[in-house]
Amino acid sequence: MLLNFILFFQQINVEEKIKNAPDKSYETGVIIGTYLPFVLLAALAYFIYYKAKNRKDLED
Repeated sequence: MLLNFILFFQQINVEEKIKNAPDKSYETGVIIGTYLPFVLLAALAYFIYYKAKNRKDLED
């Protein structure tokens, strides 16, 4: 219940922000700020997967 409440207030309407953007640099910043966390999270997940896959002490 608390998670749904928090997620409700964290929803970002990117299309509305871009529509109301004062200039192109603001649009670029909104797009980068929206997608960068997902890209970093995917890169971190891949790095952890790669390190776990290549551990020498888990050889069967």
